[in-house]
Amino acid sequence: MSNIALMSTAVFVAVTILLSMKQKLGLEKEIIIGTIRSAVQLLFVGYVLHFVFDAENPLFIVIIIAVMILVASWNVSSRARDIPGIRLRIALALCCTEAVTMALLLTLGIVEATPQFIVPISGITIGSSMIVAGLFLNSMKREMEASRGEIEALLALGATSKQAIQRSIKRSIRSGMIPTLDGMKTTGLVQLPGMMTGMIAAGADPIEAVRYQILIMFVLSSAAALTAMLLGLLSSPLWFTKDGRLRITGE
Repeated sequence: MSNIALMSTAVFVAVTILLSMKQKLGLEKEIIIGTIRSAVQLLFVGYVLHFVFDAENPLFIVIIIAVMILVASWNVSSRARDIPGIRLRIALALCCTEAVTMALLLTLGIVEATPQFIVPISGITIGSSMIVAGLFLNSMKREMEASRGEIEALLALGATSKQAIQRSIKRSIRSGMIPTLDGMKTTGLVQLPGMMTGMIAAGADPIEAVRYQILIMFVLSSAAALTAMLLGLLSSPLWFTKDGRLRITGE
């Protein structure tokens, strides 16, 4: 893609801004900031990856993955700022998901142990897991409000905190996984996923592109389940105060 063609894509942003102005949505500032940030961040990452791929130093790969997890944890934790210690639990869940996923891919010989494979797949895995974690936390906050009476009644009857919120955690795990599962059901019929589309646009054989996309779909489904379940397990004590009372939002 030429620089002129790349710059001309700004017309899509302009259309979005005009629609926001016409409908008086007040999103113009956010659209402009988001557009500039995404462009700058992607260009920066492009140069960083170019350097990392040439260097082929394992330390650089670890640093990049660590930064991905830290940024993802910081972003997700903003959805539950009133829950102390949630950021650490998110980071642990993402670390475990990434470690298990990449260990299986490398041990089974599914992908090569090179930066060109490890970094992009890690980015896709962590990004998808971040979304699942965010959906889980949003659902849990709603569950804590909607099921407050039920949970407090269970506690009064002698149930442990873990037993009292078990149903809420299960419902939140399912809620966090719904987008991933729905995407799997409609892939190829409603949408052509990003990796597959990018490979085809770059000239790869469509069958080969499909093979890689199937790999990514299976990895993401596993990562979604693992992240939601781990975060549910790790965060369950945080929804209660030290004296065993259900935590109130903002407390």
